[in-house]
Amino acid sequence: MLGPRPTAAGPAETDDAPLTAPGATRAMEAVLERVLEARLRQARDTDAVFAHEMAERVAAFVRRGGKRLRTAFVWCGWRAAGGSGDVDAVLRAGAALELLQACALIHDDVMDGSPLRRGGPAMHVDFAHGHRAGPTSGRASGSAESFGTSAAVLAGDLALAWADDLLTETALASPYGPRLYDEWRAMRTEMVAGQYRDLRAQASGSSGTEEALTIAVLKSARYTVARPLALGASLAGADARTLGAMRAAGRCAGLAFQLRDDLLGAFGDPALTGKPADEDLRARKLTPLLAVAVRLAEAGGDQDAAAVLAPNAEALPGHTVERMRAALERTGARGEVEARIADLAASGLRHFGATGAAPAVRREFAALVERAAGVAPRHAEELV
Repeated sequence: MLGPRPTAAGPAETDDAPLTAPGATRAMEAVLERVLEARLRQARDTDAVFAHEMAERVAAFVRRGGKRLRTAFVWCGWRAAGGSGDVDAVLRAGAALELLQACALIHDDVMDGSPLRRGGPAMHVDFAHGHRAGPTSGRASGSAESFGTSAAVLAGDLALAWADDLLTETALASPYGPRLYDEWRAMRTEMVAGQYRDLRAQASGSSGTEEALTIAVLKSARYTVARPLALGASLAGADARTLGAMRAAGRCAGLAFQLRDDLLGAFGDPALTGKPADEDLRARKLTPLLAVAVRLAEAGGDQDAAAVLAPNAEALPGHTVERMRAALERTGARGEVEARIADLAASGLRHFGATGAAPAVRREFAALVERAAGVAPRHAEELV
């Protein structure tokens, strides 16, 4: 049981105190579970095989969790804008974001060929395993990898359909529905644009810092923080000034989150992150971290680092992930990115203060930024 539910008459409350982001996340989990059960019933009514092999896999993947950061930022945006209106709509918007995140992760793993996600097999790997085991009537034919890839694409599509259905239902029932849907529509387009720019950069062998930042903003910063904040604020009827401050805060905090994710992708512990720690390095994926390292190596005349980190380095012998990590350290790229994360977190906090949010909400935003970026925003202690 979740305890007392927040009311819809004003800021959500439990025991006469505002519901915090962790409490809202727990409440969202209950909403998400009801949505998943309804979608699974619909899937079983449609086709039993599809329901068992596809829909249940998607639901299980969603239930495996994740940071649920987007829901927390939706809630923070709603509270910062006054926290008035329908609480259930806020929770449902958070649940829709979690379904959209499932779609993004499933498709991203297919495109990157990632074997692990959230501490278990990636969706395409799980489907391939099922193919090798064969249906109940005997072994399956054809390529298990091809089947897994195709099935995972469909699984991501299904998660997207569930997300869109839920957000549309929420928007139709809200007096702020058009605003909510405008934010959602823009976010989906930005996600696809960012993913395409990522693929394009890999194909072209780009190492430019500006391109790396463009991809990070489109693919992650807006999607992870800026748009969720604006989705929540929209459901509280926020004005244009407040929304502008939210987006600016979210862009800074979201980029700090992505830079931290880049560092974890290069140096993190897979046991803690739930995914391999060297995929981006092996693929020479264009990240701000890699772009900064290439720039510093070239500027400093470090030919070995420049060669190891170059987009075509995988074709050369002896360029191991260990040498790439050493180059990231030696050039100063790791330190520069760490400093940039701290600067962005502090900037995000300053922009968020311009929303007029109450001190308690600003402290909660600072805590969320620390959780997302792995660094406490400077001057957070002043939020009293």
